[in-house]
Amino acid sequence: MMAASLTDSLGWTLLHFLWQGALIGAAAALALGALGRAAPTQRYAVACTALLACLLWPAAELALRLQGPAMMTAQMRYADAMLISTVNGASGGVLALLQAQLPLVVAFWAACALVLTLRMVLGLVWIGRTARTERSDAHWQARTARMAGALGVRVPVRLRVVEGLRSPLTAGWLRPVILLPAALVSGMPAHLLEALLAHEMAHIARKDYLINLGQNVVEILLFYHPAVWWISGRIRREREQIADDIAAAHTGQPRMLAQALSELARMHAGGALALAANGGDLLARVRRLLRPDTQAASWKAALPVLALAVAALGAYVNAAARAPSIGSLMAERRPVINFRSCAKPVYPADDLAAGHTGTVTVGLYVDADGQVFDSEIVRSSGHPGLDRTARDALALCKFAPGQAHGRPVDAWARIQYQWVLK
Repeated sequence: MMAASLTDSLGWTLLHFLWQGALIGAAAALALGALGRAAPTQRYAVACTALLACLLWPAAELALRLQGPAMMTAQMRYADAMLISTVNGASGGVLALLQAQLPLVVAFWAACALVLTLRMVLGLVWIGRTARTERSDAHWQARTARMAGALGVRVPVRLRVVEGLRSPLTAGWLRPVILLPAALVSGMPAHLLEALLAHEMAHIARKDYLINLGQNVVEILLFYHPAVWWISGRIRREREQIADDIAAAHTGQPRMLAQALSELARMHAGGALALAANGGDLLARVRRLLRPDTQAASWKAALPVLALAVAALGAYVNAAARAPSIGSLMAERRPVINFRSCAKPVYPADDLAAGHTGTVTVGLYVDADGQVFDSEIVRSSGHPGLDRTARDALALCKFAPGQAHGRPVDAWARIQYQWVLK
């Protein structure tokens, strides 16, 4: 039962992040588009906030679902209903099929996350081994130490020269290390290489490696959503621009850093687990260093994500309006009331004196244990006192829970209660 509950909770959470991630991505795209001419630190903060929201929203939903149906909010129940489409009164659609195959969905997600985690671990092992075994360079180590002091880095920074590496990269925080390609040490002019070192030292001064590791964790957990990769890519892009600004200020010559970056433009990107000097769009970074006032806002990039978010929001609002009826379709068998467990409602004194009668239809959301944890008036009798009394009394009744695929599930039930005077 615990395994089934975890599978259902995790599966629903993963499916719901499809539209949640679209909304977060749309909001981030609009905000970043509006900040097109702002400092990269502002866009970086927006992108980091969006990626954190991508992690916290499904994490909070999963925590609530694991605590049981009583902890589920109305928003979550409406969102459940959103993933169930109806065709001639029966459940159908691709998302409904996914919901019916939640164990397979969760198993696929877990397998992919495991492979990506193994890839990250192997990358970290390679970085650690390289930092321990590759040779140092006394001249550049001394220049690195002086640069660290100038940029306010208080921890020792190691420098290693690596054969076959295509771009300088930085890893670590408590014991940071800069890996330099041997080809650059022997072939690049010293002043250009120092500009690249200043860029890497800026990452260490900002402790960017911790954020980069966090990004990798989010990318592993939510690998299936394009918005996560887009937001994470924007974080890396803005982070590189911030490091460029710090390095240019340190050297006092932005053109020198631009020239150093242009030497790397012909090389491919380095490992995603480290902070490489050739991260982001190198040519765009060179243009920005040479002409920093030409960066324009990019609203067009936000339009596709915005359209997807509007569609997701529209589906959510439509589901919220029809939640009682759609929610019942999540179960193959609806909850059945046990009338013996019910106490007869007491006729409200004011309605009795006024001679009010009528029939009220009550919607009751019944959990997998047969307990009612939410209720609403689906159709009024025309008299609020009769409606409220019937709803409160029926909410105390016990039910045989609804079932789906042979297991008890949460589902809506509708009960009519008729008030008559004899």
